[in-house]
Amino acid sequence: MASVRDFIKSVGTVLPEIPKPEKKPSLNERFVWTAIALIAYLVMATTPLYGFSSVGANDQLAFLRVVFASTQGTLMELGIGPIVTSGLILQLLVGSDIIKLDMSDSADRAIFGSATKFLTIIVIVGESLAYIYGGALGSLGQTQALVVFVQLFIASLLVLLLDELIQKGWGIGSGVSLFILAGVCQTVLWYTFAPVPFEVSAGVSAYFGFIPYTISAFFSNTLPSIVIRDFKYPSLLTFSLTIVMLLVLVYIEGIRVELPITSIKYRGFQGVYPIKLLYVSNIPVILVSALGANVTFFSRILNNYYGANPPSWFHYLAVFPQATNSTTTTSSYPIGGLIYYFTAPQSVSQTVSDPIHSAIYLLYLVGMAVLFARLWVEIGGLNPRAVAKNLMDADVQVPGFRRTGLSIEQMLNRYIPTLTIIGGILIGLVAGVSDLFGVFGTGIGILLMVDIILQYYQMLLKEQVEEVSPALAGLIGAG
Repeated sequence: MASVRDFIKSVGTVLPEIPKPEKKPSLNERFVWTAIALIAYLVMATTPLYGFSSVGANDQLAFLRVVFASTQGTLMELGIGPIVTSGLILQLLVGSDIIKLDMSDSADRAIFGSATKFLTIIVIVGESLAYIYGGALGSLGQTQALVVFVQLFIASLLVLLLDELIQKGWGIGSGVSLFILAGVCQTVLWYTFAPVPFEVSAGVSAYFGFIPYTISAFFSNTLPSIVIRDFKYPSLLTFSLTIVMLLVLVYIEGIRVELPITSIKYRGFQGVYPIKLLYVSNIPVILVSALGANVTFFSRILNNYYGANPPSWFHYLAVFPQATNSTTTTSSYPIGGLIYYFTAPQSVSQTVSDPIHSAIYLLYLVGMAVLFARLWVEIGGLNPRAVAKNLMDADVQVPGFRRTGLSIEQMLNRYIPTLTIIGGILIGLVAGVSDLFGVFGTGIGILLMVDIILQYYQMLLKEQVEEVSPALAGLIGAG
């Protein structure tokens, strides 16, 4: 273990790094740096990869786009995928004590940061090669593949540094959250306001965005057509459901159990320790989505490898539509097999026409969300024993209970296991129902957007209060 620590320390000295600011920038300066990072990401997300032009309906990684803030055929083809993947891997390893690090120690935190960055670079290389040689970017020649690989590596490294720039104190929040929020907001705005006409059928076109289509329908006396539209075009149903889901999530995010706490060091200090209804936040659905996306992706690679004649056992796993000629693109989503039932329906009409698929998908998402919620509580340091230790280390106690770890743990056991299961069920239901009825930005995207916006609201509130009274800001951060 010591040799590994020494290796990570030595590697950390040669990895590219953003220095911390010598003094904390003002809130306005941090806004500017955050805006610069966001603009840089958006520019890369709209800059096409040189030497790659096969952007179209055949997006084999469409199911990863929201979670990984990626855009097909651009410099952001990988998005924040490598950062999220490496971060989750190391957090799982540290949380389960496979890698023993004390995150309260600055030296161990530095090692964790260097290890995360080093693993991220390895994942960037691995994912770039997998995308290129796995067929996600189509058929590329050797020189073309090398050019695309260099672009993906440099762009992903820039994203890593932009995230580090914000997290080191130059900006607000984290780059990962900011880029996810930007991607989801882009999708929601596009579905709502896009004035681009799409060909619905031979010789018939219509506006894609809900608002432009509604205005067009009003003037053409076809308003009833806005209620439900074919395939995945935005409609009154999906627009209304998106608004409803946003309101539901904002309401659920505010539900919490507040345990009174007092300080044993500062007499008279009283506060509350909040345990949210969504105790593990969106982590379970992110893990379920990442698992499902990767299984679908690798099954698609196997399908590409076998071609038109896959072995008989593969049909039980997944069935993908085959191209009828060399110019026909195929869907990246399975149309049969086990994976088909674990993949969200692609339109409201498909949800209604295949209720068995819809029901199995919803049960799968809810069940896996509960499973991952319970696992994350145990390995992420959120179980009653870990929380009780944190409260003890913070020199606080719960009135009416003896100040012992066992006593506080027994009290927390009344709430945390139950809220973990209920939170997993609610998150799974919200994400699943949203996916079934085609809300703008997908169910997981809406979940992430609401959660990140609320986080930014709390951070900005704390920043504003801190400029007036640092002590008061500390109390806000603790609550």
